Amino acid sequence: MEATAHASAPVLAAYRYCEAITGQQARNFAYGIRLLPTDKRQAMSALYAFSRRVDDIGDGTLEPAAKQGRLEDTRALLARIKDGRIAEDDTDPVAVALSDAARRFPLPLEGLDELIDGVLMDVRGETYETWDELRGYCRCVAGAIGRLSLGVFGTVPGAPDAERAAEYADTLGLALQLTNILRDVREDAGNGRTYLPAEDLAKFGCAAGFERSVPPPGSDFTGLVHFEVKRARALFAEGFRLLPMLDRRSGACVAAMAGIYHRLLTRIAADPEAVLRGRVSLPGREKAFVAVRGLSGLDARAIGRRESVRRRG
Repeated sequence: MEATAHASAPVLAAYRYCEAITGQQARNFAYGIRLLPTDKRQAMSALYAFSRRVDDIGDGTLEPAAKQGRLEDTRALLARIKDGRIAEDDTDPVAVALSDAARRFPLPLEGLDELIDGVLMDVRGETYETWDELRGYCRCVAGAIGRLSLGVFGTVPGAPDAERAAEYADTLGLALQLTNILRDVREDAGNGRTYLPAEDLAKFGCAAGFERSVPPPGSDFTGLVHFEVKRARALFAEGFRLLPMLDRRSGACVAAMAGIYHRLLTRIAADPEAVLRGRVSLPGREKAFVAVRGLSGLDARAIGRRESVRRRG
């Protein structure tokens, strides 16, 4: 693999631009990728910057028709990246960086098409009756990013079950996205969006929505949150099987990013109504602890031992 140290000045400047976006707008993500070697960190920043552009279109203030137009323009740019039609001196630094990353790593760039599809679902205001329907949305906006990230990380030679690595990366993305949905129920409601399955909302008496700082009258909001937390924990448990397949620094990156969200899920479970009062987050010292734990390899080794026992059984 070509070293980024030998990249041209325009490409290095494009990567610096993407890293600045990542550092400013994705603190949890940035906590993880800082553990990576330079080439992988740059590639992950390029992926984030492009993904952020897509998300910002979906979350912006344009009318739906204008958003759809902008998203299709972004899809056309992605097609140029896929075809290798972005010059190093192109005026779009995100396109330059992502094009270079795609030359260095086996990135399944069709995952970014899936992300655009998922954001178009947001623009159309789609809601989800069942978990299977919501899972499809989550696979577009998060599972695909997990698979793209795996393209940067790769797997260690001879790793058991490595053929399932993409499946585990996808599932870990789902776990992170469901955690995000729980954390942001109040904010999303304020923006006219509901992601949790309608059948779950009805089951726990929460069909009225979450536009207030208290649960809907007569609802079992705590029961709803604990139900979704259990689902997310099962996704984390399956997705964490990816860790022993990664090299030490890539595993540390994933353990840090996913570990932060896993702890966030624990906080939400301990005080479900907190998500209605404001955004639940972890203090910096706790994020740092998760990063150090990930870098130590403790989580990967523990999961590796459990997987070894499971395969023997």
